Amino acid sequence: MKNYPWVLALACALAVMAFACHKENNNNAYTDTSTTTTSATDTSMTTSTIGTSGTETSGTTSTSSTGSSGGTVSSLDPADKDFVMKAAQGGMAEVMLGQTASSKGTSPDVKNFGNRMVSDHGKANDELKQLAQNKGMALPADVDAESKKMSDKLLKLSGKDFDKEYMNGMVDDHEKDVKEFEKASKDAKDPDLKAWASKTLPTLQDHLKMAKETKAKLK
Repeated sequence: MKNYPWVLALACALAVMAFACHKENNNNAYTDTSTTTTSATDTSMTTSTIGTSGTETSGTTSTSSTGSSGGTVSSLDPADKDFVMKAAQGGMAEVMLGQTASSKGTSPDVKNFGNRMVSDHGKANDELKQLAQNKGMALPADVDAESKKMSDKLLKLSGKDFDKEYMNGMVDDHEKDVKEFEKASKDAKDPDLKAWASKTLPTLQDHLKMAKETKAKLK
C-alpha cells in the first residue's frame, strides 16, 4: 500500500502523454486535409484556365478558316474579279440553255450542240469554281438578267423557230465570249486566272465555229 501514490502518479503521467499525442495527430490530420483541399482547388483553377485558353484558340482558328473559305477576302485584281463574275454567269447560262436545246431542239445538230455546251461549259464551270475558291472569291449563284430573258423566250418557242433562235443566240454569245477570253488570256493580272482563260479559249473558239456551221444548216 505504500507504493500506491507512485503508481497513481505514473498512471496520470501516461494519460497526459496519450492525450497530447492524440491532439497532435488530430492537428496534423486537419492540416493535411486543408492542404489537400487547397491542392484540389488549385488544380480546378488550372483546368479552368486551360479550358478557357482552349476555347479562345479554337475560336481564333474558326475565324481564320471562315475568312479563307467564305469568299470574304480575295486576292484578285478588280478587273480580274469582273471577268470571273461574267465568265461564271456566262458558263451557267450556256449549260442551262444547252439543256433546253438538247430536249426541245428539232434538228439533230442543234441537239448535239446543246449537249456539247452542257459538257464543255459544265467542266469549265467546275474549274472556275475551284479557282475562285482558292482566291477567296464567291461566285454568283444565278445567271444574269439577259440570259434569263433569252431562256424565257426560248421556252415559248418550238420546232424550227426554237432551233433558229437558239443558234442565233449561241453565235452572238460565243463571239462575245471569245473576245473576253482573248483579252483575259493576255491582260489578266492573276497568273492562275490567265492560264485558265488561255486553256479555255480554244474550246470557245471551237464552239463559235460549230455554232456558225450549225446555224448555216438551218432553213
